[in-house]
Formats: sequence, C-alpha cells, structure tokens
Amino acid sequence: MSEQTITELVQAAGRAAQSAAPSLAAAADASLTDALGAMSARLAAEVELLLAANRADLAALEASFPDAMRDRLRLDAGRIAAMAAQIDALAAAPFAPVIVMRRDLGNGAVVEERRRPVGVIGANYEARPNVTIDVASQLIKSRNVGVLRTGGAALRSAAALVDLVIAPALEQAGLDPRAIQLVRSPDRAAATALVSAPGLIPLVIIRGSGPTTRELATRAATNGVRTLAHADGGGVLYADTAAEVGLFRELLRASLDRLGVCNRLNLLLIHGDRWDELVAVAAEEFAALGIAPVLPPHTQARGHEWALDEGNEAHVTVDRVHSPAHAAAIANEETSGLAAGIVTADPEHARQFLDAYVGTGAFWNTPTRLLDGFKLLGAPETGINVDHVPGPRGPVTFRDLYLRQYVVMPADGAGALSVP
Repeated sequence: MSEQTITELVQAAGRAAQSAAPSLAAAADASLTDALGAMSARLAAEVELLLAANRADLAALEASFPDAMRDRLRLDAGRIAAMAAQIDALAAAPFAPVIVMRRDLGNGAVVEERRRPVGVIGANYEARPNVTIDVASQLIKSRNVGVLRTGGAALRSAAALVDLVIAPALEQAGLDPRAIQLVRSPDRAAATALVSAPGLIPLVIIRGSGPTTRELATRAATNGVRTLAHADGGGVLYADTAAEVGLFRELLRASLDRLGVCNRLNLLLIHGDRWDELVAVAAEEFAALGIAPVLPPHTQARGHEWALDEGNEAHVTVDRVHSPAHAAAIANEETSGLAAGIVTADPEHARQFLDAYVGTGAFWNTPTRLLDGFKLLGAPETGINVDHVPGPRGPVTFRDLYLRQYVVMPADGAGALSVP
C-alpha cells in the first residue's frame, strides 16, 4: 500500500469519526453507560471469535518475536474477562462534572469553567489488544470519538474488537457506530499520517517505544498536532538500610510479574551498608524468575529500559547508593521519571525519599506496578504521561480528555452586564 493510499485511509477514518462526534458530544449519560455495558456483554458473548482472531495474530508472528512482546499480544478467556470487568468499573464511575467552577465576578456577571470534549482524538499504540478496549472505552466515557492505530502484529485482534464489540455496542445504545475508527493497515506510515492531520485529528495519544514515540511527537508538533505521549518507562526500587528482607523479596516478585510493561522493576538501587546481603537476596529471587541482574560496572545507562530491549527484557540493572536522597537523585536524573519506590521500615528515610523524588508515581513499601489507571483511579488508562509540564500527568483517564472553556453570563441569567 502506497504512502498516499495510507494517508487517504487515515484521513477517511478521521472524517468518519468526525461525522460521529455530535452523536457522542450530545449523548446522555445513560446512553454512554449503556454503550459501555454493551461492550462488556459483547466481550463475553464473542469470546471465541475474539480468541480466534488473536490466535491468527500469534500464528503470523515470526519465530524471533520476543517472548515479552508475545505475552502482551496474547489474549485468553481470563484476560478478556478482566477487560470486561474494567469496562464495568468504568461504566459505574461517576461522570466528570461539566461545570468545574462557578465564580461571581462582582459586576453582575458570573464565570463558569466548563469541560468540553476534544472531538476527534487519535491513538497510536503498541501491539496490545487490551489497549484497543482501554482507549475506546475512555473516549466513549468522555464523549470523544477516535481514530485508533495499533501495531501490525495485533491488527486482527483489534479489528475483531472494533467489529464485534465496540461498534455494535455503540449502535445498540443508540449512538453512532462510526465513533471509534480503526486504521486497518499494518504499515508504520499510518502512524505518521495519524499525527499529520490537525484539521481532522487535533490530539493524538502516542504509546510505544521511546525513540518511535519521540519521533512521532516531534513530527506531530511540526504539523500542529498536540500529543499525550507515553514514551519511556521503567520502575525504580530503592532498598534502604531499614529494608525488611521478607518484604524486599515480595516487592521484587510483584514488580517482575510481567516483563513487557512500563511500570515493572527496571533499576534496583541498594544502600551500600546492605549491599552484600541484599544483592544475594535479589540474586535468589531473580534466579527463580529467570531474570539476569546487571551489576556494576555498567556498560549501558542506569536508566536503560529493559522492557523495550527486544530479546533482553529479562534483565534488571542493579547499583549501589549511599542514601535515600542519592537514590531519588538517580531516579530523577537518569530514568524516565515514571515511578520509583523505597522499601524501608524507617518512616524518616521514606519521607526523605518521597520528598526528593519528583517523578510521576512515588511508592513506599509497594511495587511500582501499581502505577496504573485502573489500580489507582478505578478507570482504564489511555497511557501514562511523564511530561514535566502542566496538564494531565500520570495515568491519563477519561477525566483528562477534555478542553477547558470559560463561559461568562449575567448572574441572574438575563440582565445586561456592566463592563468595567
């Protein structure tokens, strides 16, 4: 498929979604809730066809496709049930209020800050079928429409989810089924086209590998398209002088239950006073999990993200530090700023670490795997934003997918305003 054809394909999807935007923007809360409920029900009803599409995706993979990426792509009945449960929780969550603030201006007028849908939102994400459901459900809940583009390895699964679950559920709820569009091309040129149409798709959520995401964000900025980018991850755990060995073991296991996700343990920092003891403990746990520790001296950067290093995901970098502040400084300066935690029984040491760390999620005696929209906020996320600028930071949910609007009106709803 030529680049021109792919561009036309993306733009056609944008126009289709745009035509459905009024249906979502004007929808009653009950209709949106009905659509989400129908999505959950259809996931259960269509499980066999969904699994068949996913098996076709898996069968088409090359033998060299990394195991961690293969795991992210794989669906089973349990994962589909978990997707349905997340949609049910989202459907039950209160809608974000339309009016955020109301203030008397003192001149016979009042100002209201209101939330308004963005309209068409694009999403480019890795080959993970659950993300198709996560993003689509967030868009529906926030009254936005979307154009989705996933990694080519998951295209059959994504198409089945759109055709068998999302579009029929919207139609069943009396909403326009064109609201969620899928770019049905595995070509990476589709991602470039998605961030090149500001008149159709003014905002794009970008997830995936760091270099690719940063490249797309740069191209989007050049084209006047705004982005919510999830480029880099990697959790940090600091084992303090007062770390309890049993809890340390538990956190290592909980932090490495999946290797292909952004909030897994990536960098383990151990206080020098406990170095020999805790390195040995970590080695035992890593051996049981099939993880290879990367000890100093290091040939790669301390913040190197193993989850994105295809074929080398089963690694954790380990290094020595001399204080909670030192550990926090390394996490601040040499990692993505996604998440960092401390394991300690000393509240003062915990305070020092948590006060010094400026990243998106900070954890005390809990794993960084908890940095997740559903686990923290009760809603699936579209991604985790680590930008150091005002705006949605951390797990981005439906509550963040709005524009601010200020409406000024007479306080009595009718009279003329005085102008200062």
